[in-house]
Amino acid sequence: MKVVIVGAGAVGTHLSKLLSREHQDCVLIDDNEERLGALSEYDVMTYNASPTSIKVLKEAGVQHADLFVGVTPEETTNLTACMIAHQLGAKKTVARIDNYEYLSPQNKEFFRNMGIDSLIYPEVLAAIDINNGLKLSWVRQRWDVHDGALTLLGIKLRETAEILNQPLRDLCGPDDPYHIVAIKRDEETIIPGGLDELRVGDLAYFMTTQEYIPYIRKIVGKEHYADVKNVIVMGGDKTSVRAALTTPDYMNVKIIEKSAERCEKLNELLGDSDTMVIHGDGRDLGLLEEEGIRNTQAFVALTGNAETNILACLTAKRLGVRKTVAMVENLDYVKMAEELDIGTIINKMTIAASHIFQMMLDADVSNLRSLMLVDSEVAEFVAAEGSKVTKKPVKDLGLPFGTTIGGLVRKGVGMLVNGNSQIEAGDSVMVFCHEAKLNNIEKFFKKNAIW
Repeated sequence: MKVVIVGAGAVGTHLSKLLSREHQDCVLIDDNEERLGALSEYDVMTYNASPTSIKVLKEAGVQHADLFVGVTPEETTNLTACMIAHQLGAKKTVARIDNYEYLSPQNKEFFRNMGIDSLIYPEVLAAIDINNGLKLSWVRQRWDVHDGALTLLGIKLRETAEILNQPLRDLCGPDDPYHIVAIKRDEETIIPGGLDELRVGDLAYFMTTQEYIPYIRKIVGKEHYADVKNVIVMGGDKTSVRAALTTPDYMNVKIIEKSAERCEKLNELLGDSDTMVIHGDGRDLGLLEEEGIRNTQAFVALTGNAETNILACLTAKRLGVRKTVAMVENLDYVKMAEELDIGTIINKMTIAASHIFQMMLDADVSNLRSLMLVDSEVAEFVAAEGSKVTKKPVKDLGLPFGTTIGGLVRKGVGMLVNGNSQIEAGDSVMVFCHEAKLNNIEKFFKKNAIW
């Protein structure tokens, strides 16, 4: 597949690395030569030129592109580049935007007529992840599949968990309402088998269905975690606004922002919500005490500085806040943040890149999420009629080592999968694997695949 990306910023660079790893034909265009230099070690063709130059786009082979991606910092540039790429023959285009109005459903056909197939607003995607985390205070990461038919929960295991130090084959039997699909242990990522065990400090990923979430909470020893009702947000950027506007009604949100000018803008943007905007420094212990930090269940740090966000979350934890969320845009700090056990980590770059990454896969793959803290992928494949995956029980399929099937959705109903499960044509199947194995698994779900 040929993919052309304009914009060598955080999203474009990360996406190019993902595509390079998958051995895709990737071209990256940017008018800043220094930014392109970060890709010198990867198998990516780069062009130091204007992203909206028709000549450059033709030279880059846009007319043969399966996917064209505009992710420069300038919304207008992205939209313009996508329109030109469409006219030149690109099959599908996606543009990064900064205007929330454009995401309105009634505008979808308008942009499609302009040659823009999809719009991506990283701050909106980040806000969704933040609110999903706030709804379950004891969960590090949450992902709902098919409107909640299946749910993926990433949970940090403490001494209170009752499922530690036991072979998974004894924990996840055919009748158990969950499947452990990935484990992050220190620097190691495990796609577990029956002999693997869970240990204190593991970040374990559970696939389950909605009705069994309380049961999962019990077995991981998190029943004593208070549900989130009061939230303090440090930093009033676009992500804060989108998160505040979509927070459940039962939560009380306060945003602390250093800039008086930005506070005025926040009051204007959030005028129809119950969000309280406070002018001050979210690192000020006196201010935090005054605003009820000790009666707050969640602290969300969304400033543009990763170090500030990490330190603020550590402070909030010291003051008794159970749920902390930090925006960490610098990937170099993600590992440190995880080692410090600060809580949920949000990175708009990886969220946006993962969202776009799914578009480079065949149509049979309708969803894909990169687990940022885990060296693995989760992909959703639709089983084709006559494909290999429909001909034998899961245990007899011969899936590659380091691969597991977490669950499937059949006619809107979520089901967990075990070795005796039989996948049927039309099933949407959740597959977990190490990053490099995705292409090997794809052929199991295709009709008449060549082996």
